[in-house]
Amino acid sequence: MTEHSPAPADIQVVRIDELPTFEVTPGITGRLLPATDLIRAWAYDFAPGTRWPTTDHHVLEERYYVASGEIDDNGTTYPAGTYVVFSPGTSHRPGSTAGGRMIGLSDARDPGEPVTG
Repeated sequence: MTEHSPAPADIQVVRIDELPTFEVTPGITGRLLPATDLIRAWAYDFAPGTRWPTTDHHVLEERYYVASGEIDDNGTTYPAGTYVVFSPGTSHRPGSTAGGRMIGLSDARDPGEPVTG
């Protein structure tokens, strides 16, 4: 692996696998990635045969990238390399038959706050 120069102070760089984990439900672990005032970021690892514990309803948008394995969501299986975007007002309950990792971004603003350019 190539070593890189340290990032400037205004850039956050992490190695996802070195971040602390938390259990969402048995077989699903999460990691919180650096966030800003506008965007939250996270990674979730799904063991084979797991499903998110509840349906996730989106007041604001959310998106994720399937980094490895596959994620089953809303009746479709998304393989590694797939990017999925949920518009405001949508719902989903991801899971994985085979196991997989998703890396996602969601809007960090208060849902009642007006969205400006």
